[in-house]
Amino acid sequence: MPQVTDIGTTWNLPNYAGELFTADPTQTPFLSMIGGLTGGRQTDNFEFPTAVLYDFPEAEQPEISESASATAPAASHIARQQEKNVVQIHQEVIDLTYAKQSNSGRMSGLNTAGQNPNPSDEKAWQIQQKLIKIARDVEFSFIRGNYQLATKSTEANKTRGMLELCTSDTGTSIAAADAALNKTMLDQLFREMADNGAYFGKMVLFCGAYQKQMITNLYADQFKANMQTTQNVGGMNITEIETDFFKMGVVWDRFMPNDSILIADMAHIAPVFQAVPGKGVLFQEDLAKTGASDKVQIYGQIGLAHGPAFLHGAITGLKTTATA
Repeated sequence: MPQVTDIGTTWNLPNYAGELFTADPTQTPFLSMIGGLTGGRQTDNFEFPTAVLYDFPEAEQPEISESASATAPAASHIARQQEKNVVQIHQEVIDLTYAKQSNSGRMSGLNTAGQNPNPSDEKAWQIQQKLIKIARDVEFSFIRGNYQLATKSTEANKTRGMLELCTSDTGTSIAAADAALNKTMLDQLFREMADNGAYFGKMVLFCGAYQKQMITNLYADQFKANMQTTQNVGGMNITEIETDFFKMGVVWDRFMPNDSILIADMAHIAPVFQAVPGKGVLFQEDLAKTGASDKVQIYGQIGLAHGPAFLHGAITGLKTTATA
């Protein structure tokens, strides 16, 4: 359906009888599992740290003689490096005329005696849909967002998403080059994550519909792995698979690219909100009136604290159709 821009009136937002449906995804599994739009951390700086990393030198067997030990070696120290992300602005506005809100009993389309318009309260319904839109945009950004740091007021901050993190120079990822997902590929990713230092705390694999079926077939049909839908994380029932290194939930997420899978350690991920003083972190407020309408905005500044890249992994560029 086309979107109505500018002001909402009796004529461009007609009322209808009947139950409301949308085919667009409204579930946001990744966001739900890390606290949704009401949980998480807060920041008073649009840049915030995601991790402070340090490395040990390669392990080795010391070779220090008694004579050599009489003289202390040169001093050395472990250096640290900070990694960061940013919050991005989410802003939505509705503007409904008084006349539109007054005509709740005027209905278009097919009508039968005794039917009521749905929704009954246009303003409340539009605000609720805007909150769902923000949640959808946050889910998309947290998975597929591309990092951008603003350096002036005319530039937008954009939060880094999980797939960009995993495919960065310090991340763990496999480029499938249009190959079909297979057990060897998954085992390679798990092994590389282990070698790169992943903690394997609370692992969840996110994927689209096609890759979800591929994973089910790989583990249930070919390899007879023990798959149980016993985990409940963030209100989502998720399938659990046990690998050589960790137990992992598998979640179908309609905001994942069809050609990719993401394995995220949810124990080290959280949404970050930047509050506006006196207003909160995601708030609704009336805008100045210029006439006979209610103009309302919803505003929030939200980013992703994803932890260090080595905790997570991804496979990209997977085949998305079955072989004929």
